[in-house]
Amino acid sequence: MADEIFGSFHGQDVRRFTLTAGGLSANILNWGGVVQDLRLHGHEALLVLGFEHCEAYFSDAAYFGAIVGRNANRIRDGRFRIGSKEYQVDPDHPEMHGLHGGSGGFSRRLWQVADHGADFLTLALRDPDGTMGFPGTLDVQGTYRLRAPATLSLELTAVCDAPTLCNLAHHSYFNLDDGGSGDILDHRLMIAADAYLLVDEALIPTGVVQPVEGTPLDFRQARKLRMIADGRQIPYDHNFCLAAGRGELRQAAWVRGATSGVEMEVWTTEPGLQLYTGQHVAPDSVGLEDRRYRAFAGLCLEPQVWPDSPNQPHFPQATLRPGEIYRQITEYRFRLT
Repeated sequence: MADEIFGSFHGQDVRRFTLTAGGLSANILNWGGVVQDLRLHGHEALLVLGFEHCEAYFSDAAYFGAIVGRNANRIRDGRFRIGSKEYQVDPDHPEMHGLHGGSGGFSRRLWQVADHGADFLTLALRDPDGTMGFPGTLDVQGTYRLRAPATLSLELTAVCDAPTLCNLAHHSYFNLDDGGSGDILDHRLMIAADAYLLVDEALIPTGVVQPVEGTPLDFRQARKLRMIADGRQIPYDHNFCLAAGRGELRQAAWVRGATSGVEMEVWTTEPGLQLYTGQHVAPDSVGLEDRRYRAFAGLCLEPQVWPDSPNQPHFPQATLRPGEIYRQITEYRFRLT
């Protein structure tokens, strides 16, 4: 396993670790827990979007490859209650909603290296009480591991000293054809969900759990992402309802590139899966190997608890209490056919 200095943040080293095992190789940063580079043996192109230089990650608004938290996805108005107490999380502005833990969330923090080997890396982060408005100190560990056959596994655990929210997610953008030079609209996708969450114009759930049948969000049978409505591609950014709560590891999704023969299965313990098709990737942003990323250059499949859950009591909940252990396992399993 290679370990090198990738950059510096406020005088502290940002380190890059190269893992190789099971037919995969990955470069992972201790900045944001970012998967910077992921490759499948026998397939020349990258599998994920990323940046060549460390500084680009400091201003990245797309969360390329990061672990997001303390609460992934959205919280309406950035407000929630635990018991009788109301909390306001960053950004503290009447028209803004909480997103991915706020401006100083886990994706924008330097994690500590707890352990590492040729095929794994364990990162740790202590999130103090009150950070970004969240109550209680949260201690998090994330272990990336490569294993045969061609599997990238991420195990996330956390404990707290006061009731709080804990909803973590991995935010890689996948392109199984050309590493992001083109788009993912002709990738074929299957999601093992019968329902999704209706959202308003701000992409906040309305509280309605809607059957996918008869809608553009029906991916129960594999089909292309390309779907035109009113003369434009449908931009997906929706939570699919996999289960009523966290459970055993199970397959949530399958994707196949349009031309490469690369397939990916997503397995997870989480009750929700956010599909985001990258429509807001900045035009002409320069990525790995000088690729020019554009809208729809990669898709995210983010296992997590359903968004805005603290304000929707009938959703699976993200509240973590002292004495409990948060534990998520998510696996991305690749195959070249």
